[in-house]
Amino acid sequence: MTDGARKLLATIQAELTPRDADNRLVPLISTGKAARAVFAAIATEQWRITSSDWRSFHALAARADHPHSRTFFGMLAPGEQQAQEMLHALVVAAGRDPGTELPRAGCQAYPAYMAWLALNGEPAAVATGIFANLATFGRYCRDVAAGMREHYGFDDAACAFFDHFAADAPEVEQQALRAIQAGIDSARLNTDEAHLYARLFQSYELMFWNTLADEFAEGESM
Repeated sequence: MTDGARKLLATIQAELTPRDADNRLVPLISTGKAARAVFAAIATEQWRITSSDWRSFHALAARADHPHSRTFFGMLAPGEQQAQEMLHALVVAAGRDPGTELPRAGCQAYPAYMAWLALNGEPAAVATGIFANLATFGRYCRDVAAGMREHYGFDDAACAFFDHFAADAPEVEQQALRAIQAGIDSARLNTDEAHLYARLFQSYELMFWNTLADEFAEGESM
């Protein structure tokens, strides 16, 4: 049974929902109002993020005491590697990142926090923080992919990274619930920490998008 995990996630997600709309870049892409160069920047920054998160997930899997947590993080790591491979097509289609300060600190705060948690966070609480934000990230990616096709003329290969994270992953959900429930049952999961991790994940996620919104809000989209 994973009723406790579901209840904890529902409580945290209800707290996070009011800030989901604070993402200023996705609406610009959805309406074709972001400069086309933003996609080169996204590809550049996400390349660093996926490489870092791949290592962080492996570290969390190695540190986790419970097999459900080990399996959860072990499932996430290959997805980062697969996503990084998908970025090749976006790099080719979008061209060179025009940014002058690379990498952007606002974009790399998220993987830096993930790396910190890989060393310091209780794995079940970290799993809670990650999964509590996963559905919203999927919606962002779905809207970005739709905007890329409708307003910027990108093909399926260039959109594959966003399609990947927009897709439903029921096996990941089930494993996340098992990992979280195991943490609850063993009393290793501190719910205050789980709330904190989820809130900070959301804040750093928004920082990524809004850093790019500030840089690419104006300009021709094509």
